[in-house]
Amino acid sequence: MNTRKKILIVDDEQLNLEFFEVMLSKLGFVVEKANDGLEALDKVKHFYPDLILLDNIMPRMSGWEVTKTLKNDPKHRDIPIVMFSALDDVKDKLEGYELGVEDYITKPFNFSEVLARIRVVLRNREIFAQIALRESRLGLADTLKEEVKTVLSGFIKGIDELDSVLSGCPNQPNPDALREKTGSLRRHIAEFDARIERFSREWEDLKKNEITLAELENQYRSYTQQE
Repeated sequence: MNTRKKILIVDDEQLNLEFFEVMLSKLGFVVEKANDGLEALDKVKHFYPDLILLDNIMPRMSGWEVTKTLKNDPKHRDIPIVMFSALDDVKDKLEGYELGVEDYITKPFNFSEVLARIRVVLRNREIFAQIALRESRLGLADTLKEEVKTVLSGFIKGIDELDSVLSGCPNQPNPDALREKTGSLRRHIAEFDARIERFSREWEDLKKNEITLAELENQYRSYTQQE
């Protein structure tokens, strides 16, 4: 990976914490540990991980409760969570996905599989981030288009007023030359406006076939729940 991703490991079993810290650190991740859910919520505020490995069954606060708290927090709801559980029950897995976890791994686990899932989740988050950035740029482009058209309308209004003034002053020196200039300016503006209109139509056609970030998120969650 080009940048060192930060992972928070939350588990009440010290052996698991030490194992993941050693293995993931060797692979280039920045690792922080928490022994229970309450400590995890405190660590999130200061560490702000790129991903959380979260055990479900813990004292003081369960993984479910940690997930609910984070997903209801606008500052932290986008942090992906991979949940571990000894409960191999479809109902429990569905509950996890409905709460917003990105993946659910049943204990006992294989580290190679865990690592593969970590990388998939991190890669998907990067894709979502790029799509969010693209959507932001699309919104800015729409705004710019409207502002340009407003400016062009102002130019046309100004030219209309100038023509009106010229028509009311027949003794102006060389009025035909001035009208020729304003006519040329009108044509240039009309051509530019036509180009904007063509661009707008093409833009709208492209947007019809786009998938939004929210739709992509829903499709991803539906896919993971089917696995």
